[in-house]
Amino acid sequence: MAFQVSPGVQIREVDATNVVPAVSTSEGGFVGAFNWGPVEKVTLISSENQLAETFYTPDDNTARYFLMAAGFLKYGNALKVVRVVDSNAKNAHSKGAGASGISGILVKNSDHYETVLSSFNSAIEWVARFPGALGNSLRVEVCPVSGSDAVFNAWAYAGQFDSAPGTSVQAAAAGVTGDELHVVVLDAEGTITGTKNSVLERYSHVSQLVDVKDGSGLSLHYKDVINAGSEWVRWVNHDDNFTNAGNTLLAVGDGNTVDTHNAVLVYDFDAGVDGNVPTAGNLATGYDFFNDANVESVSLLFGAPDFNATLGTARTNSVTIANDLIAIAAARKDCMAFVSPTTGETVNTGSSAVTNVKTFADLLTDSSYGFCDSGALYVYDKYNDKFRYIAASGHMAGLCANTDNVADSWFSPAGLTRGALLGVVKLAHNPDSAGRDTLYKARVNPIVAQPGQGIVLFGDKTLLKRASAFDRVNVRRLFIALEQSISSAAKAQLFEFNDEFTRAQFRNLVEPFLRDVKGRRGITDFNVICDESNNTTQIIDSNQFVADIFIKPARSINFITLSFIATRSNVEFSEIAG
Repeated sequence: MAFQVSPGVQIREVDATNVVPAVSTSEGGFVGAFNWGPVEKVTLISSENQLAETFYTPDDNTARYFLMAAGFLKYGNALKVVRVVDSNAKNAHSKGAGASGISGILVKNSDHYETVLSSFNSAIEWVARFPGALGNSLRVEVCPVSGSDAVFNAWAYAGQFDSAPGTSVQAAAAGVTGDELHVVVLDAEGTITGTKNSVLERYSHVSQLVDVKDGSGLSLHYKDVINAGSEWVRWVNHDDNFTNAGNTLLAVGDGNTVDTHNAVLVYDFDAGVDGNVPTAGNLATGYDFFNDANVESVSLLFGAPDFNATLGTARTNSVTIANDLIAIAAARKDCMAFVSPTTGETVNTGSSAVTNVKTFADLLTDSSYGFCDSGALYVYDKYNDKFRYIAASGHMAGLCANTDNVADSWFSPAGLTRGALLGVVKLAHNPDSAGRDTLYKARVNPIVAQPGQGIVLFGDKTLLKRASAFDRVNVRRLFIALEQSISSAAKAQLFEFNDEFTRAQFRNLVEPFLRDVKGRRGITDFNVICDESNNTTQIIDSNQFVADIFIKPARSINFITLSFIATRSNVEFSEIAG
């Protein structure tokens, strides 16, 4: 502040309007096998329709993954999906002259394409955008400039365009002619759309020349346009017929014709291979994308799906993935992991189901950041017109997302009010009272079907073994919400002075927030200590700032006792009730 010699008024502003920000607690995270879509890349999905558009509809190998993700999306609208593939996965590619017999290639996503582009065989002009046999149905047709437009006029897809390809404005200004192309991407076999030779995409008046741009300065070079916009294909190499493709206007030279042809160029695709039987290692690689809370925000991880193996092997693999998810959640401290027993534990296992699930649960990590359910759900797969058993973890995480929408994250996602499952036909195993007791002791949350009440989650335990407030999912999620919100607000204190002014600012920031949470039934009481008692000179001299926040969390009701007492007519209730 400037020093004043004479009397006057100086103005100083102090912003005390900061508030503790709300944090999202309903973002899901899932890894699975799908028939299409980017591999090893986080993709945000908001609906089941978008899931099908991005990763295509499922088959028998991918349905259990797809339906788990769709299960979550019945309750929430923010799911981060990572597709993984096994070692067999390959992208389909064009099989033009010289390309036959070329071994399959793998392009996982846009970043991977940039890395491997230079290694492609020069005989391959196009590659399917993503791995999978679905790409074998693709065809690319390119219509270049011909001497009399005869090629264009005879082309089956001429009606998709307003006129024949010709010369772009920039090329004409440079004295170059015939640089334009028309391109269509087709579903040649009808596998994608159900109709052979359906037009999936079209690209009008794109250029062979790299430096041709539209009026907005965007590239019109055909490879740039298609690579940026196509959902189905990527450019790999220029066709040998385009001798000047990729050149600049200046390099072609004034008065040159780029290329003219007497036929449409056709590129059929093959060699695409599905990689939809991922190993535990493949799935672990996918979940690694959620390791860093500073990179990917996620609140509800779910997984531990089945494997095509005997029960013992499937259990081992699923436990591996389940514990991997729990470890990620515990390390992040801002999310929970929802895991399920393999379907083999409860499907057609009769009285052994409870023992099987308990055996599975006993192998899970002791952690308040984990949640385990009691077994498989029977759901309708509309894409294949059949019913399937799937792991319940997607629905369990979804119940938490729905709880966030209809109440707050510190409310239990279980019970008749918030624990009703959607789209579930029946359970693989409906545990009776004794079974539920066994499962609950084993940290497993029973899913039950009751007449007239539907299928409901009847448990809210975490995987914590010792008795604690944190052995309930609502308390764990309460503290996640409080910790993330308050820690975010606390960043404003960094590099300020550790004095009473700063400490008072912090208390005035946190206490109204906690009063609000108390008013919304998340806590019963709290106390914030941030003063000289815990910010001693030693703490201050070490450049630290300490606040102790005491919380009394609200507890959910797990047990109800109703006593019905019959009395004589001449007895006052006060005499009995005391």
